[in-house]
Amino acid sequence: MSNPIRPTFKTEWLPVALIILGFLVGVYFYQHFPVRVATHWGFDGQANGYSSALVAAFVIPLLMTGMYLLFLFLPYLDPKKEEYVNFAPTYHNFKNLLIVFFYILFIMTGLNGLGYSINIDFWTPLLVGALFAVIGVLLSKVKTNWFMGIRTPWTMSSETVWNKTHQASGWVFIIAGILMAATVLTPPIGKLILFIAAIALIVLALPIYSYILFIQEKKEKK
Repeated sequence: MSNPIRPTFKTEWLPVALIILGFLVGVYFYQHFPVRVATHWGFDGQANGYSSALVAAFVIPLLMTGMYLLFLFLPYLDPKKEEYVNFAPTYHNFKNLLIVFFYILFIMTGLNGLGYSINIDFWTPLLVGALFAVIGVLLSKVKTNWFMGIRTPWTMSSETVWNKTHQASGWVFIIAGILMAATVLTPPIGKLILFIAAIALIVLALPIYSYILFIQEKKEKK
């Protein structure tokens, strides 16, 4: 079976290097972490979740590894695998983006666990906001498939609806990313409101928009 995403050294060196580096850094973290390491923070910026040194040192590198393997094999399972050739560069960029995101998050939380003064409450919203914004740029280039993108009954039923929805999704994700990043400027209750607004924008606006497009397309065909 031909590979629908055509991985090459150029597309794979970065995620593979970060995964290997993640495990090497994890070994260092494990050797120097205290018994209990903060791994979760509330909207007030205070740590409210802790893990053992072993979990804190290796769970994110393992997550990165699983995510990377998933990205490699999912196209083979997709009934629309032939479409991947039309957005293979975007697919690889999306995979690399997520690996980079989790690696940066891993380094930030790890340094915090070692006692360095890392303002998690400030940097994490900015990192997540940037992630959402870049996802928005990438989504506009994704073609019809069963694993990536805005998959609603209406986008999967019409290539036109898929394309128009994903063009709009770029702006929606960018706006959501700005809302996420803006939480660094607000008190805890403001952070919660902006976070909910950003998620609601994505979860509600895009499916509704795709439905409206589908209904309009049906009317135009009559």
